[in-house]
Amino acid sequence: MRHAHLSIVLIGAAFCQAQTPPANAKLPFVYTRWKQFTKADGLPNEHIFAVKSDGPRIWVGTEGGLALIDKKSGKVKSWTEKDGLPWRVVSGIDVNHKTGEVWLSLFGGGLARFSGGRFDHWTQMNSGLVNDVAYGVAVENDNVWVATTAGASRLNTVSGEWTVFTEKNAPMEEIWNYGVHYGDGKVHLAVWGSGVLEFDVATSRWKDYLDPDGEMEIDLYRDDGIVHVITTGANYVDKVLWVSTYFGVCRYDGRNWRAFYNQDSGLPSDFNNNLRARSGSEAWFATDKGAGAVMDAASNTWVAYTRDPLSNTGKAVVTRDKTVIETVETGLNLPHNYVVSMDVEGNDVFVGTSKGLAWGIGDGYYAGLRERPKRMSRIGGGAR
Repeated sequence: MRHAHLSIVLIGAAFCQAQTPPANAKLPFVYTRWKQFTKADGLPNEHIFAVKSDGPRIWVGTEGGLALIDKKSGKVKSWTEKDGLPWRVVSGIDVNHKTGEVWLSLFGGGLARFSGGRFDHWTQMNSGLVNDVAYGVAVENDNVWVATTAGASRLNTVSGEWTVFTEKNAPMEEIWNYGVHYGDGKVHLAVWGSGVLEFDVATSRWKDYLDPDGEMEIDLYRDDGIVHVITTGANYVDKVLWVSTYFGVCRYDGRNWRAFYNQDSGLPSDFNNNLRARSGSEAWFATDKGAGAVMDAASNTWVAYTRDPLSNTGKAVVTRDKTVIETVETGLNLPHNYVVSMDVEGNDVFVGTSKGLAWGIGDGYYAGLRERPKRMSRIGGGAR
């Protein structure tokens, strides 16, 4: 194990500010303390498809197995097919906090449950799972939802009953389900070519969210609906729906839509693989050019985290609309700018990339914007 990865990354000699924010400016929190995990630290593979923070543990799904990171010690334990993992590629993770069961979607291998040190396995050959190519998994009360390339399946873990949702019984124009999320009594499916589908658990009714202008190539009328029907992720938090696509991202508060693009915000790229929303005002996006966090949606204030591949140093750029108001040199932050998965829990953020995992430590984290004194040059720690 290389302690250089597991110890808190020093920030270098000083915080460099290419732009100095105005006096008494209201600014977002910026993560300046990071830990990185790669194969050298025990990960079975560095291509991180899924990350799930669960209290003192971090579950990591990779292209070559499952990993568990102990937050206190930094120790990594991994499982591959040799250890009983039913399939090598773990594409999604969710935890049933009532039972402690860890549920895994397997890309080509169906669904697995890890409990009591044992893996249980469901495929389309031995269950009601509609397809074995599974992109995501979500726990909803006593049910487990699986997003697959041929629709969505729901397993009732008490009765063992399966329900399959396709174009035959749900408003899917296409059946390629990219992601699934449960929150506030609603299940949301991100569907390739069908936008976002919402399942109300209380009523069992479906609702679809589509781009109403009918144009696949462009967003003809801004803020009229989701930015594109090819969606990659959807999160519902604080009665706000956040959506990621390969053509930008957006937010819906139940009355108004708001689109965010690279050309008019701090979003690093319009190509978004996934997202994780912390609140109705803050959401993190996994792009092909870094991690983008809208920290205050109302004012369009963002922080974009990127890594310089030549110097191996990172920076955080704070923008409002497209105007840069602060640049912070963070030392190492992301192992790579191609971000695949995200999670947030408490004050911390977790970023899965194509070359390893980054853990942003949120000591002093605050939501929204706050007046804070001008940064002072300093070494190490990153404490505010």
